[in-house]
Amino acid sequence: MNLENSIAEHLRAIPRSGIRDFFELVQGRDDVISLGVGEPDYSTPWHIREAAIYSLEKGETSYTSNFGLMTLRREISNYVEDQFDVQYSPDDEILVTVGVSEALDLAFRALLNPGDEVIFHQPCYVSYHPGIVMARGVGIAIETKAEDKFALMADDVEKHITDKTKILVINFPTNPTGAVEPVEELEKIAALAIKHNLIVISDEIYSELTYGDDEGMQRGEHVSIASLPGMKERTILLHGFSKAFAMTGFRLGYACAPPILTEAMMKIHQYAMLCAPITSQAAAVEALQNGAGPVEEMRQSYAMRRNLMLNRFEKIGVPCFSPGGAFYMFPDVREFGLSSSEFAFKFLEQENVAAVPGSAFGEAGEGFVRCCYATAIDKLEVALERMGDFVERLR
Repeated sequence: MNLENSIAEHLRAIPRSGIRDFFELVQGRDDVISLGVGEPDYSTPWHIREAAIYSLEKGETSYTSNFGLMTLRREISNYVEDQFDVQYSPDDEILVTVGVSEALDLAFRALLNPGDEVIFHQPCYVSYHPGIVMARGVGIAIETKAEDKFALMADDVEKHITDKTKILVINFPTNPTGAVEPVEELEKIAALAIKHNLIVISDEIYSELTYGDDEGMQRGEHVSIASLPGMKERTILLHGFSKAFAMTGFRLGYACAPPILTEAMMKIHQYAMLCAPITSQAAAVEALQNGAGPVEEMRQSYAMRRNLMLNRFEKIGVPCFSPGGAFYMFPDVREFGLSSSEFAFKFLEQENVAAVPGSAFGEAGEGFVRCCYATAIDKLEVALERMGDFVERLR
């Protein structure tokens, strides 16, 4: 029996994640310094873990509402209003999901008919295009460029809008580049969405991790497109707890949107997932109520590491723009005449340092590598010394 022919046709052409393929090469190797997987190197703050433990001790092991615990939805409503300047009702405009990845999948599946076009910007998080394809949509990638600080230009968006365009996906701060979107461009993009009646899916998982002009020690500005005039009614705002709160293993995210959209997403969620784990939801309540201090401590630590990497890249002569958010560097390695994958694999082979090929984030990432600086400073220093040695040999 040829099982290959049994696989759904639209799934066969989707590759495995380039991040995960690379991660599996280094997993279990103690001799490798990993700048690969985008995960905080902090354990979840103790008071959040303690809330999860206490929830279990109280015997809170049941299902919750499909939409999530009302206590959590109220806290999310307060937090989003404070952080993003947008008001969402906890009754019917907030859906708690199993990570932001599930929220993204629900949004695509709730909105797309076969052949609908979705505009997204590259380099981008690895699941955007596959998620569109799995929902039977057509992905339309817009290249962002280093000379524009990897911001999305409204003029480029307008050029790609057709009568089949239904959704625009944006992610700022961006994985893998760390780019933030200038407010003036965001306002132009919002105007285009209104003019062409587009739904915007805005992934803002890194919004707390922004860096100002003073070497990032003060938090930089983040503006959500949902807060702009006329945009709340056409935006699905995605956020979660993995990055800023260092809660990756809790797998908890949420979507904020008009009731008709959260209801449609919930229909899929209730049959596919039912609800997010109650233990994770209890921990998230504590994170939102009392987690601001640890989040800021982690952000300032990332800012110091960001500055370290920028200084070292400048010293060794590898071009790298200054990212305004997240915890990634995206250095330009085109001068060495190697593909992104060749550069990354040689770097791993010769120096035992793992960085992810930029091509894992789409064709627009070719010629770059992603280096995650959510890694201890002493390891970063060694990795950067090895990077200097490596590029000197290449030259």
